[in-house]
Amino acid sequence: MQQTTIVKIEHLVREFSMGGELFKALNDINLKIDSGEFITIMGSSGSGKTSLLNIIGCLDQASSGDYFLEGVNVNQLSKNELARIRNRKLGFIFQSYNLLARTSALENVELPLLYNPDVSAKERTEKAKAALAAVNLSDRMNYFPSQLSGGQQQRVAIARALINDPLLILADEATGNLDSKTSYGIMMLLQELNTVQGKTIVFVTHEMDIASFSKRTITLKDGRIISDTLNANVRNAKELLANGFETSELKSETK
Repeated sequence: MQQTTIVKIEHLVREFSMGGELFKALNDINLKIDSGEFITIMGSSGSGKTSLLNIIGCLDQASSGDYFLEGVNVNQLSKNELARIRNRKLGFIFQSYNLLARTSALENVELPLLYNPDVSAKERTEKAKAALAAVNLSDRMNYFPSQLSGGQQQRVAIARALINDPLLILADEATGNLDSKTSYGIMMLLQELNTVQGKTIVFVTHEMDIASFSKRTITLKDGRIISDTLNANVRNAKELLANGFETSELKSETK
């Protein structure tokens, strides 16, 4: 499959006013993401990794610089155009799952298509069932979040991110609330989505072992990219789990 550039960021700055002074959460970021990549963005708290993900996800806009998504300058789009991009081209996975408590797994997955006039109610349900099947939760589609484990809830969230066949999947500390073995199960699923379906994934984490499942790691410090490297030895989560992963293995964190 031929790679194309999805994300191109040039000299991007994001400033916030704090106590009457300007604070640069992101400072002169230059970045390119091609189709089919699996990237982790690492950094300690306050490094700017979530700020960068929010801009890539059109949840926030840069103070200066340019962000091109499929060649379109996102900084020049209206709020309605940004909302349309989020709904049609991006899939989000959050640390806290963000599921509606009184809504079934199936209905939670349907949500991104609820206000899409191009998709009928029948088609929406069929797509939601297919997405749940892709994350091995067909037998839990009528369960409520309180009836699901943390790992199952996160898989529902991944199914919800997949339902609109997104250009880009964005995950913010998606394994942060899970134990190590469950985290590896989520990474196995994401690796399969990347290698089998060709999904482009950007995953924010502070955990070095989680980053080792991606093909490329970008490290931020004080709002700047300090390294951008291809991972020479990408770990295979499926193999680790099949070989009897030890739950006592601790996740390591960046210092």
